[in-house]
Amino acid sequence: MPEHVEPVWQRVDDYFERQLVREDDVLRHMPERNADAGLPPIAVSASQGKLVHLLIRAMNAKRVIEVGTLGGYSGVWIAKALPSNGQLITLELNAAFAAVAKKNFDMAGVSSRVHVRVGPAIDELRRLASTEPRSFDLVFIDADKPSNPHYFRLAMQLVRAGGVIVVDNVVREGEVADDASTDARVRGTRDMMQLIHETRGVTATALQTVGAKGYDGFLMAIVD
Repeated sequence: MPEHVEPVWQRVDDYFERQLVREDDVLRHMPERNADAGLPPIAVSASQGKLVHLLIRAMNAKRVIEVGTLGGYSGVWIAKALPSNGQLITLELNAAFAAVAKKNFDMAGVSSRVHVRVGPAIDELRRLASTEPRSFDLVFIDADKPSNPHYFRLAMQLVRAGGVIVVDNVVREGEVADDASTDARVRGTRDMMQLIHETRGVTATALQTVGAKGYDGFLMAIVD
């Protein structure tokens, strides 16, 4: 959960969701169903999910990898943006979370284009990088933050030329700017930023955001 949410941030997010996001019934009730199943409330917000959805549509993306399935909320947004012959490979360490996500994908009618793979994401990303390099349009990373540099390094091997990598939760209430932080999540994100800084052929930026999920942000990169 976010450490702090200003009431006005919540009001604005609620307004945007009513006017612009317009979740369908499956998406609208998914956070409650996931909470009832014991999942932590750490999925993206509706507006964030819609943003990734729009990015995928704007790219005409067909193949996407998601690192961190949780209960499938962001995965449904992604899958709904893909064409009927599109493919989302979503990676989840926790088998119980993956089972909840599969039910949600079924309810959303997107199971035919979603492949849920359970186990350490690093292992699956390495396998995909070996067997299907540079063949994905986008990788969305929203998993254990200490592993961010490892996920990003492998994602660079997986996306096509001009492909996009999106990483969530890169601001962490502003702690990302603290070079003395001992928080492993912050250190992982800073190490990823340094990797990007030192890597040729990657163009990136990051944005701070406020809203129902508190003060955080995301990173977007294009790989040559």
